[in-house]
Amino acid sequence: MAKPTPKSNNRKMVGRYVSPESSGRVTARKPPGEDHSPRWYGWLIVDLLALGMLIILLNYLAVLPGSVSSWYLVFGLVVMFSGFYLATRYK
Repeated sequence: MAKPTPKSNNRKMVGRYVSPESSGRVTARKPPGEDHSPRWYGWLIVDLLALGMLIILLNYLAVLPGSVSSWYLVFGLVVMFSGFYLATRYK
């Protein structure tokens, strides 16, 4: 006579609380110092913002070569927006 197969405990229990740890639905925690940006990253953000502002200021003071040009304004804004973009990724 054949032995009955044992029932597995992998079935969901209806109406019972199952902790997330036992069901395997918890993401492992990262160590506290692991997800920081490099030390130079903050300085890069500050430098890009300052450089963009300086380009725009020098453009309006007519110090840059080629007289006042809208391309200097565009370039200064692109540099500043790249600094803002990097600031959103800062950890």
